[in-house]
Amino acid sequence: MKGYSEKPTRVRFRVLAFIFISVVINYMDRSNISVAATAMSKDLKLSSVELGLIFSAFGWAYAALQIPGGVMADRFGARATYAFSLITWSIVTLLQGFTKGFVSLFGLRLATGAFEAPAFPTNNKVVTSWFPNQERASAIAFYTSGQFAGLAFLTPTLVTIQHFLGWRGLFITTGIIGIAWGIMWYIFYRDPSQHNKVNKAELQHIEEGGGLVKAADKKGERAKFEWGNLKEAFSHRKLWGIYLGQFAVNSTLWFFLTWFPTYLVEYRGLDFLKSGFLASAPFLAAFVGVLLSGFVSDALVKKGVSLGIARKTPIIVGLLLSTSIIGANYVNSTSLIIMFMAIAFFGNGLASITWVFVSTLAPKHLVGLTGGVFNFIGGLASIIVPIVIGFLAKGGNFAPALVFIAALALLGALSYIFLVGKVERIKVVKDEELNRDIV
Repeated sequence: MKGYSEKPTRVRFRVLAFIFISVVINYMDRSNISVAATAMSKDLKLSSVELGLIFSAFGWAYAALQIPGGVMADRFGARATYAFSLITWSIVTLLQGFTKGFVSLFGLRLATGAFEAPAFPTNNKVVTSWFPNQERASAIAFYTSGQFAGLAFLTPTLVTIQHFLGWRGLFITTGIIGIAWGIMWYIFYRDPSQHNKVNKAELQHIEEGGGLVKAADKKGERAKFEWGNLKEAFSHRKLWGIYLGQFAVNSTLWFFLTWFPTYLVEYRGLDFLKSGFLASAPFLAAFVGVLLSGFVSDALVKKGVSLGIARKTPIIVGLLLSTSIIGANYVNSTSLIIMFMAIAFFGNGLASITWVFVSTLAPKHLVGLTGGVFNFIGGLASIIVPIVIGFLAKGGNFAPALVFIAALALLGALSYIFLVGKVERIKVVKDEELNRDIV
């Protein structure tokens, strides 16, 4: 390695690009079934009830295995965990191209959710190791934007693939892409202190800024699962603040992932195909929001603004903006409906740097586990919110459903205001042992 006197390398940004691509592939394999649904259900003779169960299967398994996924990230490290997750969920995606009916497809969607479960806890663990505090919100915003970029820009690509190769070819193609990328991740990714392209100046820059460079070194010795660790992850008020906030953020997200097209077509009378540009506006707004959030937050930190204000402000403002979704209840113009939806989803993007609080608050030896709990509670929104919306809208009036989404966004803002408190890492006995290990 080169000496400290030399200019720091910028390997961390290449690592960030790897995470971004992984997130895009992650969301590609979540959304490909929505593109394939019409042709697939026709070929397999699936009823609407069966199709609804297939749509929900991913969320059940994904949420249920978030905590084990976080444990995996702590126990086996980012390189092995992410490669395993990418390759296995991509194999399962490929196999969906050979399914023969409801039972096999339902099982494969469950498996997709299960194998994707470690992905976001691992994303967070990588960023916590590779980025100092003053750059971390921008890094999280950048990789999180991959989910919105995928939704906004990748869908036409998936439609094109299906047009030429059929719905089975769509699953096979996206599965092959993921398998290839999983192999590349394992070949090229290394933790900071093990990467042969990073110099000591960059390591010093990361570590002096609070990046957990050395904490990744002895993961095999220190990261054995203990039930007390799980209790620790549920024992702090500030962690419950970010857990509830994540449920609120994901509630708005899952409205747009599930009910948004149906709301436009069936409840507001829009032709979704003909108004494709307008319908994509909220996804583009969210993409802009999440990028703006990270850069603004880090800029505030660099200017000396307290970490609490710099990190909380975009999230609280974003969640409050998401409550504007209720405005769509009071307008009939297509442009105004889309405007309120775009403002709400822009706010959702603005609030989507919430993972920065896992990096900042979690005990050093529990970053992966805390991320798993965080994403588990957030993932419950993928199960609860679509079901509740369906119940609220069953009489033909969607207005109560939008009130419900707005109320959850307000709850999330209040959680950050009143529960999170001072932004500082939670210290426990294991952290003291960790500090002695890495000195």
